[in-house]
Amino acid sequence: MSVKRKDDKNRWRNKTIAFRVSPEENDLINTQVALSGLSKQDYILKRLLCKDIVVQPNPRVYKALKDKLDEVLTELRRIGDNGADDDLLETIKLINETLYGMK
Repeated sequence: MSVKRKDDKNRWRNKTIAFRVSPEENDLINTQVALSGLSKQDYILKRLLCKDIVVQPNPRVYKALKDKLDEVLTELRRIGDNGADDDLLETIKLINETLYGMK
């Protein structure tokens, strides 16, 4: 059983919310979580409550950015002049926003 945790306002987190997503949506969520530097729970909670996501630069975020940029470059080389799909463009936009916000 997991350890009971209180949030930053000293409230118990004892309710569970679950929902289903497609594999593509899961990949996109995981990308956004990795680039945020937050835990998946904290990231989803902030997004659902319409709170700002502030990326705190740390080695984990830099590694996630580097890995994702490598994936994007590989995909762009693979597709050539055929054009990028919406998921790839969304990933590029997120990487750009993250890097711009960290300067």
